[in-house]
Amino acid sequence: MADSDTVIEIRNLHKCYGPLEVLRGVDISARAGDVVSLIGSSGSGKSTLLRCCNLLEDSQQGEVIFKGEPVRWRGEGMSRHPADPKQVLRIRTNLSMVFQQFNLWSHMTILQNVMEAPVTVLGRDRAEVEQSARAYLAKVGIGDKADAYPAQLSGGQQQRAAIARALCMEPEALLFDEPTSALDPELEQEVVRVIKDLATEGRTMLIVTHDMKLAADVSDHVVFLHQGLIEEEGAPDELFGAPKSERLRGFLSATQAA
Repeated sequence: MADSDTVIEIRNLHKCYGPLEVLRGVDISARAGDVVSLIGSSGSGKSTLLRCCNLLEDSQQGEVIFKGEPVRWRGEGMSRHPADPKQVLRIRTNLSMVFQQFNLWSHMTILQNVMEAPVTVLGRDRAEVEQSARAYLAKVGIGDKADAYPAQLSGGQQQRAAIARALCMEPEALLFDEPTSALDPELEQEVVRVIKDLATEGRTMLIVTHDMKLAADVSDHVVFLHQGLIEEEGAPDELFGAPKSERLRGFLSATQAA
């Protein structure tokens, strides 16, 4: 049983797309302040796991538990869906997701992008939200871009705006889905710096990443997924310094050679 500090717990999760089984029984948990990185080859199920965690995807079996509260389901197998839309909304607003492709609204300024969900979804006071939004934009280093539009920003600046937008929801945890993979190496470092800062603040984070250095630097726990199963997991120094499984050794060799 998870302790009272556990924010996210996944038990025996299975996810299929038709006949393709992408997750084949995965257990993962993150306590308050934990940074858990998910690594593995393309197609190993990392991003799918994150989306199931945030209820953007329906899983076919297993439990998703948020702060001790299990998601309630209706139906079974491919017909299984969350039973309570209000519960889904509550959990999803507490697990803010940062996507690979930023997903900013092109017709809104950066400030408007960051303010939109807290005002419209959470119903918070607009003046208060604006104050928070400006503070979070400053925090990620783009306070001077509040009135710009996404198209006027570099990829790294857009991704930092997306992180500010996630933070403005005041979530219990942040979910990062390959936050740097769409960026040039130079711009990638801007985003890595922000994620490292968030880790030092003790924020709970699940990070899907191809950046082994980022995973090694910020994680409390690293999970290596292979074909929908956890092949190996542990502290970063163990996983990267002395991998036990042949598959993980091969994966790390391939990423170092890339």
